[in-house]
Parts: sequence; C-alpha cells; structure tokens
Amino acid sequence: MDEVAVMGSADNYGADTTVQGTPVVHGLAYGPVIRPAEPPAFVIDATAEIAEEQRAVETERFDAAVTTVADRFSARASASTGSSAEVLAATASLAKDRSWIRAAKKRIAGGTPAVVATSSAIDQIAEQFTKLGGLMAERVTDLKDIRDRVVAELLGLPEPGIPAPDEPSILCADDLAPADTAGLDPTRVIALATRLGGPSSHTAIIARQLGIPCIVAIEDLDRIPTGAMAFVDGERGVVGLEPDGEAVSVAVEKAREVAAAAAAWRGPGQTADGHRVLILANVADGPSARKAAEPGVLEGVGLFRTELAFLDRPDEPSVAEQTELYGAVIGAFDGQKVVIRTLDAGSDKPLKFVTHPDEPNPAMGVRGNRIVLSHPEIRIHQLDAIAEAAKSTTAVPWVMAPMIATVAEAREFAALVRERGLVPGVMVEVPSAAVMADRILAEVDFVSIGTNDLTQYTMAADRMSPELAALTDPWQPAVLALIERVGAAGAAQDKQVGVCGEAAADPLLACVLVGLGVTSLSSAPAAAPAVGLKLSTVTLDQCREAARAALAADSTTAAREAARAVLG
Repeated sequence: MDEVAVMGSADNYGADTTVQGTPVVHGLAYGPVIRPAEPPAFVIDATAEIAEEQRAVETERFDAAVTTVADRFSARASASTGSSAEVLAATASLAKDRSWIRAAKKRIAGGTPAVVATSSAIDQIAEQFTKLGGLMAERVTDLKDIRDRVVAELLGLPEPGIPAPDEPSILCADDLAPADTAGLDPTRVIALATRLGGPSSHTAIIARQLGIPCIVAIEDLDRIPTGAMAFVDGERGVVGLEPDGEAVSVAVEKAREVAAAAAAWRGPGQTADGHRVLILANVADGPSARKAAEPGVLEGVGLFRTELAFLDRPDEPSVAEQTELYGAVIGAFDGQKVVIRTLDAGSDKPLKFVTHPDEPNPAMGVRGNRIVLSHPEIRIHQLDAIAEAAKSTTAVPWVMAPMIATVAEAREFAALVRERGLVPGVMVEVPSAAVMADRILAEVDFVSIGTNDLTQYTMAADRMSPELAALTDPWQPAVLALIERVGAAGAAQDKQVGVCGEAAADPLLACVLVGLGVTSLSSAPAAAPAVGLKLSTVTLDQCREAARAALAADSTTAAREAARAVLG
C-alpha cells in the first residue's frame, strides 16, 4: 500500500495546524479528509401515538427492522476473519439483545411509534452503560450505531455508514462503530483519526489488522475540516492540516521504501546479533490463520482468540464443532507453535447461554477463566475439543487461561491441561499475576502478557476512555516495570514469556520488550513484518539499553523518546 508505511516524521511538514492524540498504529498517510455520513434525521414527537389496533403491526415492523439489521451484522461477520469477525459477531449479538428490544416493545405496546421507541430505549441503555464505565462504556458507540441502522430501516432510508471515497483518503470521526471499521477498504481509507476511543478500542484493533495508521483520543480533531488535505503520523500521534506538498511527498516516498523493506522481510525473528525472538500471529478462526500463514513469514500463532465460536448463538457450541474450529487453526500452522487462549467471555462479550449477573464493574467481574465459578463445564468441553483437535497435528498446542490472578488458579488450570497432554500456560494481564510471576511460572510452562488489560488494571484507567488514553498507553513506565519482572522470572526458570497484547505491534516498543526479557511477540499479521524488520537492525544489548532508558523515564512520551535515542 503506497500511502502507508511504518515510520514517523521528523517535523510537521509546514502544516498550518496540527492536533495531537494517542498513537495506535504507526505509519504515515497523506490525503483528503472524509467523515462518516450523518445518522438518519427524524423528528421525535412526544405526543405521537399509535392507535391500539395498529400496535401489533407496528411491533411487527419493529421486529422486522431489528432482524434485518442483526442479520446484516451476522452476514458481515461470516464474510470477515480475525478481529473483524469477532467484533461484528459481538455487535450482532448486541443488536438482538433482549433488554433493549424488550424496552422498545413495551413502549410500542403503550402507543409509541417504533422509531421513537427504538431511539428512547437504546438511549436509556446507553446511559446505563456509560455509568458502568469500563468495557461496557465502549459498547455505547455500538448501541448508537444499532439505533441509527434500525431507525433508518424503519424509515426506509439507506443504511448509514462510511462513504466510499473516490481516492485514497483519511477518515476522521468522533468514533467508529465495528460495522464501519471492519468494512473499510485499506486502499481507499488509508488512515484513521478519532476524537474518542483508546489504544485498545475496536477501531484501534481493526486498524492494526488492516495495517493503516491510526490515532485516537484527538480532543481537537474538529480543527481538521472535511475535504482538506492532511497527513496522519501514526508514530508521533499527530494530524496536520494543509502541509507543504513537496515536503510531505518526500516523507511519503521514504515511507514507501520502509514499507517495501518490511514487506520483503522473511524472518526468522532475531536481532542483528542473532538473538532469537519468535514473531507470531494473533488470529480468531481458521480463515484468518490460513491468511496469516500464506506468506510463510510468521512462525506460528501467539494468540488464538476462541470467542468467535461462542458469540451470537443461543447455545454452547458442541465439542465436535469446537474441535473442527481449533483443528483449522492448528492445521494452518501444523508443526509450529500454536497458543490457544481459552474462552475470554463475560463483561463486554456476554454469552447468550450463560446467565450473567448485573455487575457494577464488569471489567473487574466474572470474565475469562472466572466463568468456571458458575459454569465449569464450558472450560472442560473446550479443553476436550482442543485435545481432540491436537490428535491430527504434529506439534502439541499450547493452551493458556485468561484473567488468572493467583498461583492457585494457575496450578488448577495447569493440571487440567496436562491431563490432556497439552502445554499449560496463563495470561499475565492482572497485576497480581505479574507480581507473583516467579511462583506462577513454577506451576505452568509459559506465560503470555496481555498488555491491553495489564495496562488498564495497573493504571486504574478505563482503556476505552479518551480522557485517559495517555494512562492506558503501554509505554507507561509502571507497566514496563511489571513486564520486566515477568521477563526476569521467565529467564530465571528458562521458560518462555510472550506478549500478545497490541504493544507487540509497535516496532520500537517490541525492541524494548525484548530488552525486558520477552521471548515472543504476537500481533496482527499485518504488523508483524515491520516488527521483525526493526528487530533485525538492532542488537540484544541495544534492546536492553533501550529498556533501561524507558524504565527510567517518568512519562510515556519520555519513554518513547529515550528508546528512540538508543534504537534510532
């Protein structure tokens, strides 16, 4: 992709105006600014009332509109792979959620027109989600997108969404719904900039999968008008208005050279002095795994998210269904390392076949491995399916549990995994697991650090909050200090320490992570070649020096600059 590359700029190219946000996906892009279409306009008449004899018909119209919108989400999920499929399936499930549908139907039964009932019911639930904060607050954008699509269907209007630009363009928005982000054409939308969102929002995750520059939490984004020429510097987190055309063209040309070098990288993952670092892929299903394996660049799977099989369905998938899904991913990388994460549901990814209590703080509640407290059979069935799928492979799958907080939890999980002849590990995303890393590693064979949640929990900051985006940046020195502790524990016991959070997609940070003792890096496949290329240009001693410099910094900006001074 010519307009995008993994590099930053040294200046603002003579831009008239610049705005700053939180960098998420590195790269440089230059083009005209576009924005999403406005949601469907309609007038809410509080006095409008549907005659009693027409209310059943109005309910049928509402049901048909909801079904149409939900089916479109499901169809897009089926046609997508990886993270896109996962977030679209979760949105389809939300579109069919009984709570908001029940609230809307109650209003219609009382005489409220379907359009007004839809809007008021979803707005009420969105307000509740906002108050809950955490991962639930992220779903507000999804809810409002569902509202706009159902209203448009009821009014007979075109489905709202992102315009299809005639030329490569930069998409600026307050926030983007999964349906919009997942459907982007990266040859036409070459960069994303949003006023809201955080480093691990849906927009950020899918931008990494697409391999396009992305900046979030840009408070002054409205200073960049639609139609203007602008650049997006995804490394420094800067959007600039009307830069000098010649200056930015030179930078884009240099960016093309870096992009070409990254595209040509073929591994294996190692530093310039030969220190091996596995470069792995994050995947969510068989198609995304096969796509990741095609170039023959990646050395396996560092994170297989298994949630896709469980979302947007009324019952638990059978062991046979799960076996087929897991076998497809293992088969794509047969003979190589494949790390499978057991179900990380709950919180913002509720299961329809599990009754979830109303939790005041879902991000801290019953999610991940904690679902076994009420439904242990779900994990047992999943482990049985993985073991069955492993019979057809030449390498033994590695299996890890999410949201492990204690040594006892790690010990209990490891016993179940070893009973099935698999390699046991756990996720380190709760600070207590990092603090107790030496004792947890004594119970399991490996750990993988989920930097998204580890950062959120360490900094006590909602990772979806634009106001707190600087706190949820994985360059936080406190987070790096915890990673150093885990890396040291792994080295002392000669056990592998991976990173499968989005931090592994940042080439500069990836070098720092290696300096902290990380032995494998797993990211969206589109980001992996740039990470591998950067590692190949530096030595292990440089990585360690950069890590020490970043740890000594007192802010994320200072940590980045300190590492860049060492690594270039």
